[in-house]
Amino acid sequence: MLKSNTQRIKGADLELKEKVVSINRVVKTTKGGRAFSFSAIVVVGNENGIVGHGLGKAKEVQEAILKGMDDAKKNLIKIPLLHGTIPHEQWCKDGAAKVLIKPAAAGTGVIAGGSMRAVLESAGITDVLAKSLGSANPHNVVKATVKALSMLREPTAVAKTRNISLKKVFNG
Repeated sequence: MLKSNTQRIKGADLELKEKVVSINRVVKTTKGGRAFSFSAIVVVGNENGIVGHGLGKAKEVQEAILKGMDDAKKNLIKIPLLHGTIPHEQWCKDGAAKVLIKPAAAGTGVIAGGSMRAVLESAGITDVLAKSLGSANPHNVVKATVKALSMLREPTAVAKTRNISLKKVFNG
């Protein structure tokens, strides 16, 4: 299995934008009645190659979103961008969710479903083709997308590892 080669980033000094992917109301039935709580999946990113995701749980929706944002800021990763798209195709699986992301030509836009779109746009990717296969559960789709992005490698790093020229990496 490929290991992630991206470094973790501190979120304190970055200007991050947050997107709420999903909010789930959870009902716990007790002998005293029903107890409601909420869970929120939040994606944060600076739209320039840094993205993170988090889960927040609380009795109030707003509080769950804030907790999710704090969790997302703790899980930031840096991804390689190449002219608004990704450097190469990547397939990844997390839980029952499988995602496929492919680089696209300039002007294509972000062609992706809801949960994946939030992650890709927060990362600053403007042109990409993406498909979510398997589970449509937002938790797993977001995790699989972030994992796929973390597995991306920069062309310069690939050239250095293989001891070949950068031109040869692009032309095969």
